[in-house]
Amino acid sequence: MALERSLDDAADRLDAAATVNTLCWLLIRQGKLEPTLKLATRWADDVEPRMSRATMNELSAWGWLLIRISTSAIRNNQPGEAEDAIRLARAAAVGMGREYAPPADFLRTFGPITVAMKRAENAMIEDRPDRVLSLASTIPNAGELRPTSNNRNRHLLDVANANVQLRRYADAFDTLQGIRRESPEWIVNQRLARDVLKKIIDRRRTLTGEMRDLADALQLAY
Repeated sequence: MALERSLDDAADRLDAAATVNTLCWLLIRQGKLEPTLKLATRWADDVEPRMSRATMNELSAWGWLLIRISTSAIRNNQPGEAEDAIRLARAAAVGMGREYAPPADFLRTFGPITVAMKRAENAMIEDRPDRVLSLASTIPNAGELRPTSNNRNRHLLDVANANVQLRRYADAFDTLQGIRRESPEWIVNQRLARDVLKKIIDRRRTLTGEMRDLADALQLAY
């Protein structure tokens, strides 16, 4: 209801596109992949800018809608469509040259690093952990201009999960610990973090004090 009202009250098409982006995120979380694809595709077509004179705000809005197309398509077993959309999102990000957040709305931060992380997420959905780690190794340190902490942390969970699948348990644990140090309130609400830690613990006969401490923090029985 709040998103529908926000869409009705949007001051311009870019604000409306930001609302649609959030709505697409919600639909993906609900497993409504076909509606997400249709909604994101329609709006991406509507807001696609002319690259030669596109503003940062226009590229950011268009890029996020392309990411929603890609992430819903990969979950809907449409890898071709997912790759086409992420390729266009990368083109928008390259045109921007850096991570960029529209004024007063850091949650809409978009740029080359965000796209690279989403490409790695797609590889994780495809169950290609080697590809996840390969892509992650090429993502540069963002410095002051960085993706949102939620996107960065989600990417790091994918990295930890990929390491577990490749039986690199120490690397997976170190990644979880790094997330906890940076975002202790965030990680305790992540089911994937508990799932990854459980796989690590299940491979051990005895647990270190650090492992017990993290398991307690994530409310994971051991």
